Amino acid sequence: MNHPIPTVLRREMPAALLAGLQARFGDRLSTSQAMCEHHGRDESSYDPMWPDAVVFAHSTEDVAAAVALCNEYRFPVIPYGTGTSLEGHILAIQGGVSIDLSQMNQVVSVNAEDLTVTVQSGVTRKQVNLEIKDTGLFFPIDPGADASIGGMAATRASGTNAVRYGTMRENVLALTVVTAEGKIIRTGTRAKKSSAGYDLTRLYVGSEGTLGIITEVTLRIYPQPEAISAAVCSFSDIASAVNTVIQTIQMGVPVARVEFVDENSVRALNKHDKLTLPEKPLLLFEFHGTEHGVTEQAEVVQQIADEHGAIGFEWATRPEDRTRLWQARHNAYFALLQLRAGSRAISTDCCVPISRLADCLLQTKADLEHENIVHGIIGHVGDGNFHVQMLVDPNDPADVARAEAVNERMVTRAIAMQGTCTGEHGVGLHKIGFLVQEHGEDAIDVMRTIKHALDPHNIFNPGKVIRW
Repeated sequence: MNHPIPTVLRREMPAALLAGLQARFGDRLSTSQAMCEHHGRDESSYDPMWPDAVVFAHSTEDVAAAVALCNEYRFPVIPYGTGTSLEGHILAIQGGVSIDLSQMNQVVSVNAEDLTVTVQSGVTRKQVNLEIKDTGLFFPIDPGADASIGGMAATRASGTNAVRYGTMRENVLALTVVTAEGKIIRTGTRAKKSSAGYDLTRLYVGSEGTLGIITEVTLRIYPQPEAISAAVCSFSDIASAVNTVIQTIQMGVPVARVEFVDENSVRALNKHDKLTLPEKPLLLFEFHGTEHGVTEQAEVVQQIADEHGAIGFEWATRPEDRTRLWQARHNAYFALLQLRAGSRAISTDCCVPISRLADCLLQTKADLEHENIVHGIIGHVGDGNFHVQMLVDPNDPADVARAEAVNERMVTRAIAMQGTCTGEHGVGLHKIGFLVQEHGEDAIDVMRTIKHALDPHNIFNPGKVIRW
């Protein structure tokens, strides 16, 4: 599928650089076509763009050595975690060396008394929770995919629990980062707050591998709730479902998760996961707290839902029932692909103030239907964020162009509502053209100045986020 990307030339890999990497990494360096192709694709709709070589790092020192060599020869470096990004973040549009961090998968320390855990960047979110389960604590950020913690920090990920627990921005306390010169720096501490100097941690969180490579992350963790309950309710129309969410948030009900699923997505989930949900717009809630608190929260939400014409309010208190519902929600991307045989998905998202959510979502839905695009809309609507998955024929440029035009109108609409072009997917390649629209030229110039200062030879993930 052909998307417009900046016209760039692949940089030819210097023989001396390849020799240096071979001397340092031996059989942990691969130039095989299969390995490079694997590291040149993600979950986006872009065609693969693979690197020239792949280095498998086992330590921060490995990363520093590889980066220093690449910097010496002015050659691109692309960090790689699990490859689950959605906006072309890991594609080697200029060639380069992919540094695979997946084998840096050690939990460095668990400090249960301080509610922190430090992990290497290749540790996945599920692995974190498995490691700390016996402490009675958990890490709540859940983007759906079993992404690496380093990748989640780099893209400022969030997900279904963000309405209560925040995003990676709020839950990363400290980082170990390799700079463009191959130096190793530490940002932040395990203290809950600090007013000492520039906040480098927040600078690297969300930088998408364009300013440095994150090799260790210190995270906030939380006590596992005493009680968890989930509920699902359907509505006759989208507006009623979204207005239920808006009123719930505005009343201050501390829901842990609230997901919107449109009727197309419900149909796909029923088929994919053998469910029998009504094929109407649906809300999926989860409540965390004490037994009494969870019951009280759910009763308030049920009353609000009833006022907006909810069709049923079904409880899922057994862990296996909750797991099945949330697993189906996380399978939505693959379930939706079944709605159009042979299609590819263009996935996109935006985020708006909660008061503008209904307007933005309904106008986007009308646009999709007007263009006759097979689609699904699913949203972490408790924080004003929703995702659109458009199914297109990858061999039909007009079909792709029509979907991209809908995406552009959706983003323009969100920005006009004082929202953002992406709530959690990140910029990568797909959203780079909207940054000026959202932030203005002067703000982009500040970002570009930072990029030039920290990465003067443009080796870190070139062509992403900020145009050089």
